Amino acid sequence: MPQTHTHPKGLAIWLIIAAVIGWWAAFQLTLEKIFLLEHPGSSASCDFSVLVQCGKNIESPQGNAFGFPNPLIGVACWVAPIVVGFAILAGARFAAWFWWTFWAGFVFAIGFVGWLIFQSIFVLGTLCPWCMVTWAVTIPSFFAVTVHLLRSGVVPMSAGGRRVADRLMAWVPLMTILGYGIVVLMAQLRLDAIPNILQTIFG
Repeated sequence: MPQTHTHPKGLAIWLIIAAVIGWWAAFQLTLEKIFLLEHPGSSASCDFSVLVQCGKNIESPQGNAFGFPNPLIGVACWVAPIVVGFAILAGARFAAWFWWTFWAGFVFAIGFVGWLIFQSIFVLGTLCPWCMVTWAVTIPSFFAVTVHLLRSGVVPMSAGGRRVADRLMAWVPLMTILGYGIVVLMAQLRLDAIPNILQTIFG
């Protein structure tokens, strides 16, 4: 009998952990934005060097992509995975349309994060610490939710296809590492990031 994964507890636990981390990062960036608004000309507490800083990012047009500070999107949207995760642990079952809607949110998230990564590395020339925390949890969450849709039958496919997708879930960490690797490679080639970060850390 094909696995239906109507109660994917592992995914639920990950969603809660990732969303709490993502929400905290967004909240911290929101506080930094408020501080900079209240103290024009000051530096954000997460400004460690010319390369590793968040002040330039949150004060740039890219940091207000929709006409308001980007961190507010995270503060609002990271609540959804927390709720979904706890609902799954409580035994909730969701209709296919719900999973499609939930997945669409992560498609937007990974697309937006991808754009922000490009803007940060190739336009602003900075690596924002709290932004990188957001990137770090968005990438694996997108992979995990996508694979879940494939293995659970939300995406129509044969039982054999669902079994293959089920095995793919074990590969999500590798997919994540490859995603991180692409970001690191871009940052290194464009910004010579690794030596600069090591110098920031160790002086």
